[in-house]
Amino acid sequence: MADNARARKLADRIQVVVAETLDRRIKDPRLGFVTITDARVTGDLRDATVFYTVYGDDEERAASAAALESAKGILRSEVGRQTGVRFTPSLTFVPDALPETARTIDHLLDEARAKDAQVREASTGATYAGDADPYRKPGEDEHEDEREHERDDEREDELSE
Repeated sequence: MADNARARKLADRIQVVVAETLDRRIKDPRLGFVTITDARVTGDLRDATVFYTVYGDDEERAASAAALESAKGILRSEVGRQTGVRFTPSLTFVPDALPETARTIDHLLDEARAKDAQVREASTGATYAGDADPYRKPGEDEHEDEREHERDDEREDELSE
């Protein structure tokens, strides 16, 4: 079993090799604007998962996925040649969910901004239900504190009788 540092280094190298090979050697017209975002290698260095994104609509994404699958052999042989490992890992291409996740987060942030604006608008003419500052200040109600202590002492006296 290989250590994690070696697996990370191999994954980084695979990401670079696949991206360069797609750019220079693969001339498939179905391959659109593909970006290799990440690569991960299993601990035994036998399998590599390559994450990618495609700029375009669903049809272009499907065409690029098919082009990557058909070029898998060339990409694997190039990875084996450039990395020099004993066993070339098998490649699996997975569309990266990062763009969809980013769109979802942006949508949620827009909703939060709209709700904040509604609350801000509703509170523009509002007044406090009680005092503006409901907290006691030190030294402000010294006599009230003394009266409370006297009442507590009286209650203790009543209970002890």
